Amino acid sequence: MAASVAAAAGRLRRAIRRSPPWLGPSRRPISSEPPPAQASAVRDAFLSFFRDRHGHRLVPSASVRPRGDPSLLFVNAGMNQFKPIFLGTVDPRSDMAGFRRVANSQKCVRAGGRHSDLEDVGRDLSHHTFFEMLGNWAFAGEYFKEEACSMAWELLTRVYGIPENRLWVSYFGGDPKAGLHPDLESRDIWLSLGVPASRVLSFGPQENFWEMGDTGPCGPCTEIHYDLAGGVGAPQLVELWNLVFMQYNREANGSLQPLPQRHVDTGMGLERLVAVLQGKPSTYDTDLFSPLLNAIHQGCRAPPYLGRVGEADEGRTDMAYRVVADHIRTLSVCIADGVLPGMSGAPLVLRRILRRAVRFSAEVLQAPPGFLGSLVPVVVQTLGEAYPELQKNSAQIASLVSEDEAAFLASLQRGRRIIDRTVRRLGPSDVFPAEVAWSLSLSGNLGLPLDLVELMLEEKGVQLDTAGLQRLAQEEAQHRAQQAEPVQEQGLRLDVHALGDLQRRGVPPTDDSPKYNYCLGPNGDYEFGTCEAQVLQLYTEDGTAVASVGEGQHCGLLLDRTNFYAEQGGQASDRGYLVRAGQQDVLFPVARAQVCGGFILHEVVAPECLQVGDQVQLYVDKAWRLGCMKKHTATHLLNWALRQALGPGTEQRGSHLNPERLRFDVATQAPLTPEQLRAVERTVQEAVGLDQAVYVEEVALALTAHVPGLRSLDEVYPDPVRVVSVGVPVACALDPASQAALQTSVELCCGTHLLRTGAVGDLVITGERQLSKGTTRLLAVTGEQAQQAREVGQSLAQEVEAAAERLSRGSQDVAQAQQLSKDMGRLIDAVDTTTMPQWQRRELQATLKALQRRANTALRKLEMGQAAKKTQELLGRHSKGPLIVDTVSAESLSVLVKVVRQLCEQAPSTSVLLLSPQPVGSVLCACQVAQGATPSFTAEAWALAVCKHMGGKAWGSRVVAQGTGSAADLDAALSTARAYALSQL
Repeated sequence: MAASVAAAAGRLRRAIRRSPPWLGPSRRPISSEPPPAQASAVRDAFLSFFRDRHGHRLVPSASVRPRGDPSLLFVNAGMNQFKPIFLGTVDPRSDMAGFRRVANSQKCVRAGGRHSDLEDVGRDLSHHTFFEMLGNWAFAGEYFKEEACSMAWELLTRVYGIPENRLWVSYFGGDPKAGLHPDLESRDIWLSLGVPASRVLSFGPQENFWEMGDTGPCGPCTEIHYDLAGGVGAPQLVELWNLVFMQYNREANGSLQPLPQRHVDTGMGLERLVAVLQGKPSTYDTDLFSPLLNAIHQGCRAPPYLGRVGEADEGRTDMAYRVVADHIRTLSVCIADGVLPGMSGAPLVLRRILRRAVRFSAEVLQAPPGFLGSLVPVVVQTLGEAYPELQKNSAQIASLVSEDEAAFLASLQRGRRIIDRTVRRLGPSDVFPAEVAWSLSLSGNLGLPLDLVELMLEEKGVQLDTAGLQRLAQEEAQHRAQQAEPVQEQGLRLDVHALGDLQRRGVPPTDDSPKYNYCLGPNGDYEFGTCEAQVLQLYTEDGTAVASVGEGQHCGLLLDRTNFYAEQGGQASDRGYLVRAGQQDVLFPVARAQVCGGFILHEVVAPECLQVGDQVQLYVDKAWRLGCMKKHTATHLLNWALRQALGPGTEQRGSHLNPERLRFDVATQAPLTPEQLRAVERTVQEAVGLDQAVYVEEVALALTAHVPGLRSLDEVYPDPVRVVSVGVPVACALDPASQAALQTSVELCCGTHLLRTGAVGDLVITGERQLSKGTTRLLAVTGEQAQQAREVGQSLAQEVEAAAERLSRGSQDVAQAQQLSKDMGRLIDAVDTTTMPQWQRRELQATLKALQRRANTALRKLEMGQAAKKTQELLGRHSKGPLIVDTVSAESLSVLVKVVRQLCEQAPSTSVLLLSPQPVGSVLCACQVAQGATPSFTAEAWALAVCKHMGGKAWGSRVVAQGTGSAADLDAALSTARAYALSQL
């Protein structure tokens, strides 16, 4: 038995594999009587159990798009949305700060990043990129190990009816290297619940110590496993439920420190639980997937799904079924939550997933074009009741999937041809060239995911040059790093221990309400009051709490109150300074302010000693603050104007602002047209011109839940929450019977705003680019910057108009036409790079493109005419022969090349080299070798010999070449040209 247990333990954490039906002692599926519960009923039973029996609050699933967490591509665990609680950074005024015991079913995506199952999906019967995580949490010691284990055991055995003899548990066996003792408390709890000692296994930190990341809260975990074998032969164990007891914090130096507060964090995959309860051999055989697999079979020319893996899966048909079913679920959920296929980060991963699904459906399952989009309603049918956002966005999801599918199919066909052609040229032991694979990839030209290229080569039995591919990837990464925007420094932060210390000492959150204390003075200027405060705590740069800091020290400063706006909600932090009471002549500059769990930390450079207990006065930088206020109010007006121009379904995807400019990301079905951009600006200008009042009021969060047209982001808002309404009092805007929020800008916002819109002055959208398919980033400026942008735009428009008029009049000679073409190029560069209205930029770019074509056509005609005259002159000077070497006047290399070509057309057996001295002292060279010349006589070598003699350079081909140089003695250069040609003829 010991050997079989050891073998079973070795299989812990492996995915459910294809095996005989999971039979109990009666040799019948454990869920055959009564009929297997549907997945929706399993999910509901979990939520009802914790809500009704154990008083948990049910919270909705967070979006799979991480909220303010750059460490994650996707939400990949149920605990992600609760990280602010674990880290101690939760806003004490938010609803989340009141969470004690909660439960939910969380949408999770594990594709890309640290936890990725993408490469394994389809190859076995268990891996998924999207799954649902059932979880229950207890925060701040609400309950701990005994209650968590008891609840889990009760749910599994009494509610779901899983036989106790099919369940095994594991617990943390300790880690002597880290100084961690075995979790005997968890072991004893399981024994007290009746689990036999033979089914209670201990494991080390790799299996039973859970960590959020390289740093942060962590702790021992205990896992519940299900025995697939059911007592027949050796146990086959799969993990069902992981109960994590967060007791420690992993520090940056790798050490573990006890957390100020302990938490329970559990997670159980719905798909795997449903497979157990329905007695199915894999998660793909449950009713979460069977409707999709049936729809795939009906829509393709593939045989039915049989659940085969590996070599038994002939033609990888069943693998394709699993890939397509899994990926369309992931695509639907991600797109519904605002993650759209794109070129970097999570959007790039989603693009890989979509293209992987297209490849398997089109090539393996022989699906017709547009097939993937037709599966979206099936996903909505199976998941839409639990996640209404799928129902709301089903049409957009299907449309986007179908569009990208069509585009990728064309690339896939080209990629397949390139792979086939390259493979035919390879020798038996050759590897597939990395350069070709890279050109096919998402980083190259066709956009095929590299893992897909590898899979296509694997199917042909060809190995890829992975070392070369890694080298190209590193070069690409270096290039991207050089091109990337500079990353803003995080600055000083309060870690979980510092926050825990403040909470233990009963230090109240910082009162930052004075940041809203400003008004319009009699002369129309904004007046910002000072703020009296006391120093509560000082921190060194490494986060250590100290009682004082000395001269020149960079430190963190915690006050009981502040009038500084800490960076949040996309608005940049305030700047300014503080002085000690009674010492007005010593300024302590404040570089920025950050919010950490309700505490505002000021970053200060101390010119003199500063101590805990000192009384200080704070002064914000008025110009900086007013600049932020203008941009923030302008951002709200821009958001509203975009909805007016693009429709009420237009959604904000994020924003950031400082006094210099604002950035606004918006969900769009297509790039904005110049007309739409101009309409948006006009709408903002109208609101600014009316100089409307901006009303701000704190209201209960519940009052904002059902207001038509109210704009809010996927954020955690404090309660009460600030409502900002332009032109309409907040009470009127929030009246359920009112349509005011549809007619003006009404948003939930904690930022600082103007009191009247007129101070915005103007708004100009100066930039626009696609972040990903369906998401557009806009850049805008306001006030004086906007006026300057309009003036520059008008000036460039006049220059373009003048250039068009010059073009219409026509050019008298080549020099004049060349100058006009150069002027067109200069205007194109200016329009592309100058800060100006984006709508106008797009219009001028289109105009200049057409003008440039006309100018180039006119120039070519003049050059051809001039070349024809010079050709006749040269033919008159030279008798028929194998060689013409001479000088000729030409305004450009282009004209000189045309003369050479026309000479060779009229005298095909003649090789020609012409030199053209220029007024600036340089010499142009062009040559062409006759068709019947010897193979050793090439134009490139001829031009190189002559230009090298003149101290210059040359370039070209075997037939035609050109170059430049400088020579005081043209006769010597001509002699060199003749001598070289005669030696080759």
